[in-house]
Order: sequence, then C-alpha cells, then structure tokens
Amino acid sequence: MTSNIKTEGAPLERSAFRFFKITSVLPALPFLLIFSFFFIYPISKLIYVSFMSNENTFTFGNYQTAFTQPYSTGFINSIKIAFFSALLTALPGAIAAYFIETRGPSKLKRSLAMMSGVLANTGGVPLAFMFTAAIGIQGSLTKILKYLGFDIYSGTFSLGTFTGILLVYLYFQLPLMIIVFSPAITALRREWVEAAKNLGASQFNYWYRIGFPLLFPSFIASFLLLFASGFSAYATANALTVGNLPLTPLQIGGLLDGNVSAAQLNLGKALSVAMILISAIAVIPYLIIQRKAARWQQ
Repeated sequence: MTSNIKTEGAPLERSAFRFFKITSVLPALPFLLIFSFFFIYPISKLIYVSFMSNENTFTFGNYQTAFTQPYSTGFINSIKIAFFSALLTALPGAIAAYFIETRGPSKLKRSLAMMSGVLANTGGVPLAFMFTAAIGIQGSLTKILKYLGFDIYSGTFSLGTFTGILLVYLYFQLPLMIIVFSPAITALRREWVEAAKNLGASQFNYWYRIGFPLLFPSFIASFLLLFASGFSAYATANALTVGNLPLTPLQIGGLLDGNVSAAQLNLGKALSVAMILISAIAVIPYLIIQRKAARWQQ
C-alpha cells in the first residue's frame, strides 16, 4: 500500500518541480529577449558580415587589411593611449578614493562622489571644446602661461597629438577610477584594523599583510576597466584630432560613414570585431576579478 502511494506521488512531484522551474525562468524572459535582440544578434551579424567580400563570398581579406598599415598603427596608438591613461590615473585615483572614503566628512564625500560622477561622464565634443578653450593655441591658460614665459606650443605639443589626447583622457579617467575603486575602500572594515593592532601588528604590517592584498584584485580590475574605457573612447578624440591621429575608433567611424575604399566595403566591420575582442580581453577579467573580490566586500 505504501509503495503504491509513493509511485503515484512521484509523477506529481516531478510535474510540480517542472512547473516551478518554468515559472522561475519566466521573469528573466524579457531580459533574455532584449539581450538577444540588442546584443547577441548585432554581434553575430557583425562577425558574419566581417567575413564577407563585396560579392558576398567568404574571405579573410578584411582582417588581413585590418592588421596592415594604416590600421595596425591605429590599433597600436589606441592601445598605447588606453594603457598610459589607465597607468597614470589608477594609483592617484585609488589614493584619492581612499582619502575621500576614510578621511573626509560625509557631506564632502557625497559632494566629491557627485563631482566624480559628473567628471567621469564629461566627454565628447563638450570636453574637447573645454580643453581647446583652456589650453588650445588661443586658450586662456595658454595665454597666461605664455605671458609668464612658458610657451607650451614651442615644441611639438598639440591637443590633436598623442600627448594632447592622453592629457585630455586623464580628465575623465581619474574620476572614473575614484568611482569604481571606492567600493573596495569602503569594504575595508575598521574591525580588521583594530584586530591587527590588538595582535601587535603595526600600521605597515596591516597594510602589507591585509589591506593591500585585499585591495589589489579590485585595483587590477579597475585598471582593466580604465583601459577598456580609454581604448573605446571616440567623440573626444574625433573632435580634437579631426582624424589626423590614427586611432581605431576613429578609423571605424570613418569607414562606417562611407569613407571607405570600394574594394572592401566590410573592412569597418572587421575592425569593429577586432576592437570588440581587445575590449573583451580587458572587460572579462575585470568582471571575473570583481566577482571574486565581492565575496569579502559583502
């Protein structure tokens, strides 16, 4: 009798389990549909078209051209600007985040956090015009420095050169570092400092054995995010260089706008895929590291 009850109840339990699994997935369906339509489909279509010739036949020619001059120089310049802009802002931004989160009053923290958010999202043509008005050839700061005997344009410096673009990128990379690194600073608990002191550890030993090892993964992750941000920036560099400095985002923009040789209409798509792969190399490790770091930040 007991075995019959168990046998009859098993299908009911399995049906209930299947129903529970289906209903638990339903809330995620709108997100999956949107993600598929606006991300997976465009990326898949872009990859497919990048291997197509003008005659709609399969070819590697677009990628062969993408890694020859002048496009290879564009990749090198973009990677160098992304790397150096991240390198020059990562440590100062981390130090600034530490003092903002640990030493300042709450009102100052909120004000600086709000300011960092505004500065990190200030880019494109407005940022280009702002720097042009300040340190352009006829900029106000340029005139003041020239009056004091410092002519910044006496050499090869220009806002449209590699150095000029790098200088402008520092403007939004530094506050971005403050924003993305601040959660790691706030996750450091005072109890850990007090426990280390009670055990006889000095301030140096605490940072050497506890603080820095805990913050280092978040620091590397933030550096990678800065690299991806600098590598993919477009509007500011486009406004300052007017296409004179070979950068991959600008070259893609020119190709997609129709400034393309009739011999390879899908060259811009191949450059876009290569750029996405390079950005993914930075973003995917960032997501993995941040996920692991979030365990002790909770």
